[in-house]
Amino acid sequence: MTLTELAFIALGSNIDPETNLPLASARLSELGKIIAASMVYQNPAIAGVPQPDYLNAAVLIQTTLDPLAIRDKLREIEANLGRVRTEDKFAPRTIDLDLCLLGDRVLEHELLSLPDPDLLERPYLATTLAELQPDFPHPITGDPLEEIANKFQKDTELKPRSDVVLLSYG
Repeated sequence: MTLTELAFIALGSNIDPETNLPLASARLSELGKIIAASMVYQNPAIAGVPQPDYLNAAVLIQTTLDPLAIRDKLREIEANLGRVRTEDKFAPRTIDLDLCLLGDRVLEHELLSLPDPDLLERPYLATTLAELQPDFPHPITGDPLEEIANKFQKDTELKPRSDVVLLSYG
């Protein structure tokens, strides 16, 4: 029997996000069993040029896939939802799917870093991932996700968007 691990997947979109986030979250069941989803939050784009705000969320999946297989599947879902990758890492996008944590794995690969280093830098990642499993320990720092998210509370520009709901799971 293959062991399952918890995969924390971040979702983001600033091109028709009210449609693309639910579509992407439904497709994540292709990776394994979806066991939790965060609220959706709106936050300003990080890019240097003006562009629409992002909507961000996160989904927790029980999976038997290895990290690079998950990454490949996420890229396939992005492409199917119209994501076009360009040189501009901060370009507007229909969907952005990132594997942020996979159990307690630590991985440095040219295609993927686990845990995602942005988890300690970006409020929208810390907040949405902490909603999935607040006491899950960061594989490197050992800090619970909720504690990491709480460090951003006073500085965050996140706005809850209860009008956008990821598709049901279970």
